[in-house]
Amino acid sequence: MKKSYLPAVIFLCLGLKCFPQKFAPDVAAYIKINTPTFAITHVKLIDGTGNAAMPDETVIVANGKIEQVGPYNKVKIPAGIQIIDGTAKTLIPGLVMLHEHLFYTVMAGKHFNVAEMPWSFPRLYLAGGATTIRTGGSIEPQTDLNLKRMISEGTMLGPNMDVTAPYFEEGPGYDIPSLSTINGPKDAAVTANYWADRGCTSFKIYVHATRADMAAVIAEAHKRNLKVTGHIGAVTYHEAAEMGIDNLEHGFAVSSDFDSLKVPDKIDDRRQFQSLLDLPLKSQKMKDLMQYLITKHVAITSTLPVFEPITGREAFPGDAGGALISEIREPLEKLCQALQGKDDNGIAAFKQELFWEKQFYDMGGVLLAGSDPTGEGRVIAGYSNHREIELLAEAGFTPEQAIKICTLNGAIYLNRQNEIGTIAAGKNADLVLVNGDITTDIKNIRKTEIVFKSGIGFDSQKIFGSVKGHVGMN
Repeated sequence: MKKSYLPAVIFLCLGLKCFPQKFAPDVAAYIKINTPTFAITHVKLIDGTGNAAMPDETVIVANGKIEQVGPYNKVKIPAGIQIIDGTAKTLIPGLVMLHEHLFYTVMAGKHFNVAEMPWSFPRLYLAGGATTIRTGGSIEPQTDLNLKRMISEGTMLGPNMDVTAPYFEEGPGYDIPSLSTINGPKDAAVTANYWADRGCTSFKIYVHATRADMAAVIAEAHKRNLKVTGHIGAVTYHEAAEMGIDNLEHGFAVSSDFDSLKVPDKIDDRRQFQSLLDLPLKSQKMKDLMQYLITKHVAITSTLPVFEPITGREAFPGDAGGALISEIREPLEKLCQALQGKDDNGIAAFKQELFWEKQFYDMGGVLLAGSDPTGEGRVIAGYSNHREIELLAEAGFTPEQAIKICTLNGAIYLNRQNEIGTIAAGKNADLVLVNGDITTDIKNIRKTEIVFKSGIGFDSQKIFGSVKGHVGMN
């Protein structure tokens, strides 16, 4: 009887990933590197740990995983594999960005509103180096969940996604047509479980939600080992930390803790903003709040691009204006020109935020990063990921620290630090190759060349080019 070797062959192929992921033609067109094994040589390496960059490093990737990392003269490169010359380039981990959206500001007449960008935004995030994102609140959660699936199946371009459920906002809240609302804590609990059952992995409390609403969502989420974040106001940061929230969005720019006239479970937006402007930069009260958040293990997400002032700065952070349809870009350009020199309060608040985020980090706080492409419409996905890194550097972080905030810290928050977040043997080959040295000029981050997701190298600039003139339409 002839012996069959089929089971052994199947086992070997599974172990070696002999069945590579298939990609739809529209995705495959943007793939630059698709070989099982390759080496990136002579590259400056920022590994995501916060440690100093290492010159002349080699990284070997095999079957979607990082196999070796080390100095070029100490790593033995297997014969016959593809070599990517990293001379004068920087290699960083794939970005793990934790306040992203698949929607963009599209006004409804005079009312603020947002609209889903299901084609342009996922690919822009990938082009910008984000290999993993968490959506920071959804307006079309089923769309987001479907996009996550389609990206994983190779039929659409985009990063790996952790999808946040619809906003938990106590109605009526703001007059935003696309914003979902809840009606009390019972409704909040039912809504949390509904979307968790459908695949959402995070929950976001919004500005007018009450302490009871928040407590209900936290209780249901934590039963499932899922996390809760918040862009809050009616509830203070201190109250949220006391209740067990995991994360707070937008740095300290939306904290209502310092409004001396605040009413429980209510928010006065103007008083909240003014109370922060009136706070001394080195306020002991702010330090005390930060220390309490650290004690309670509450992470803070930096979203600096959405707060960036207008005067003396790019109209579209990261030079993103070309991505917009002209009907949106041109009015925004005129608005930015008209507001030059008229945003003193915004400039002052931004300087405060830069200082406070650095202070929180230096005190031992967990600082995460995202870009929040909303606001008046200046912030565009992908480009904004680059801009967040640049603005962290403006806040005083070293390039290595800025990259850590945008990679390892996010991975730890998602409990995926064993898979992603740093460049180390055994981890997923989620990597970003930049054509330039970001340790000498942080703006070289805009020269992203190849974004590797599980070892598949996507052409960043080609993807950016494909989206020109589309944002605002789809």
